[in-house]
Amino acid sequence: MQGRAHRSGPGRQDPCLRNIDDARLEPRRSPLGGRAPRAGAFRTEQPPYSILNRGIEREVLPVAQPYGMGVLAWGPLGQGMLTGRVRRGQENPLARAKFFSAYSNEARLSAVEQLIPLAEEAGLSMPHLAMAFAITHPDITSALLGARTMEHLDDLLAGVDTTLSDDILDRIDEIVPPGTDTGTLDQAYTPPAIRNTGLRRRPVTQRSAA
Repeated sequence: MQGRAHRSGPGRQDPCLRNIDDARLEPRRSPLGGRAPRAGAFRTEQPPYSILNRGIEREVLPVAQPYGMGVLAWGPLGQGMLTGRVRRGQENPLARAKFFSAYSNEARLSAVEQLIPLAEEAGLSMPHLAMAFAITHPDITSALLGARTMEHLDDLLAGVDTTLSDDILDRIDEIVPPGTDTGTLDQAYTPPAIRNTGLRRRPVTQRSAA
């Protein structure tokens, strides 16, 4: 059965591609008369992706690749948690930390504490480890640096030639398994199908299996 794409955007926790077959929209009528230009194929998706948030490896990336879609990942530094500045039991230096619960999430902090000695063992800084991981996946077209200062930018650019060995990647997989998310991003999109209980539950009179 041939399907049509009506939109591409957030699905569950991560942006997800829905109802895509040929990823094209039908021509429509222009409000000024005549036919509006036919919409072309979707070109790119912009989901969060980092060592701590790998959920898109399960569904989004496998769909994007065969359709030739680019994937521009945001948050490869885990919203600052993969810089090495956020540690368990230490005062958080990030000003935005007080507004988001992810920075105090125990599962995320635990993963960071395991990643820091791994980066040291590999002779890498945490930002270089995190950025190199993000662009290692063959379906990630590019990753947003997210530098706030020239110093941050210079440091990240100094690591553009960093490559991770299979051994390091295997160790990362042990800390955060492929296709999983460690905690939930505060910026995560929650679709109506999750927010609205009425979309998840039949009316009381229709819940019987009889």
